[in-house]
Amino acid sequence: MLLEFDMRFVIALILLVLAGCDKESQAEGQAQPALGVNSGTGVQDDIMLKSANGSRAALSYKNVGQKAPTAPFADTNGQDVTLADFAGKPLLLNIWATWCAPCKAEMPTLDALAKLEKDRMNVVVVSQDLEGSAPVLAFFKETGVKNLVPYTDADNAILAAFNNAIALPTTILYDSEGQEVWRIVGGVEWNEADKVKLLRAADWSERP
Repeated sequence: MLLEFDMRFVIALILLVLAGCDKESQAEGQAQPALGVNSGTGVQDDIMLKSANGSRAALSYKNVGQKAPTAPFADTNGQDVTLADFAGKPLLLNIWATWCAPCKAEMPTLDALAKLEKDRMNVVVVSQDLEGSAPVLAFFKETGVKNLVPYTDADNAILAAFNNAIALPTTILYDSEGQEVWRIVGGVEWNEADKVKLLRAADWSERP
């Protein structure tokens, strides 16, 4: 009787282990829910963006309507500037640093976008380099960036305004009233048609 009981126990234990492995394999291999579909919480899930160069980024609408931060950053003369100084037109804010590889990779196409969109919106890039303008100016010269102003935020005031919960690079689109439309976390190729089309969402009527 004791031997028979032990055998039943061992068999049951083996079945439990196998069932657990099967669940784990299913979790790793199962199809994931499509990004961009409401999760049931009323907040749209992030949408994965892919660029021709292989980079990936996440498009988020979770902060729609959030006001642009008032934290100051520095212009080329070291004078304080805020995002409110660009009011009246949509604003594309890019938060980056020269030590960030994806940030540097997207900067040339972001520079081209600034030229393309100059009459429609402001494109503002704010470096988080602690050394200030020196590395930014060197990088812009090296890569031929000509249409972007090398704004700097050596005190990381912009990051603090977002509770230091911003990954680099992050690009945020604000409408002409300074309210967030969407944000992209990660680097993208800004000369691709689908990325340019996203900028038209600064018009409230074109939001999803």
